[in-house]
Amino acid sequence: MKSAYTKPLPKVTSEDRPFWEACKQHKFVLPKCKQCGNVWFPPYLQCNKCLSPNREFVEASGRGVIWGRIEMNQPYIPAFVDDIPYVVALIQLEEGPFIYTNVVGATNDTIKVGLPVEVVFDDVTPDFTLPKFRLLPS
Repeated sequence: MKSAYTKPLPKVTSEDRPFWEACKQHKFVLPKCKQCGNVWFPPYLQCNKCLSPNREFVEASGRGVIWGRIEMNQPYIPAFVDDIPYVVALIQLEEGPFIYTNVVGATNDTIKVGLPVEVVFDDVTPDFTLPKFRLLPS
């Protein structure tokens, strides 16, 4: 059995509630503007291109490419001290937006810019699921 999850969790708001509810169902969704077709992340209430509030959540591919990475070697957040060193990756999703995340199932030295990734879901508590990513064969 997993021990109690002690790391910080996002505070769910009306803006992002559909995203987190989909993650709980192991689905990766993104907001899409019904006015201009723009897809964005994080899921703000209004389109970040045309500012329309007319959005819907669409199922996304869950695939992307590592665009940037940083290896954390200092415990800036005390709950992550046992994970040092760990990589935070910036993923450009196939749909265009970027997401900061962790790459799981890989050693820090194998997490490189340009590598393809896909979403996986980590049920960290009975009520909360985090999207993370894993490397795909290149």
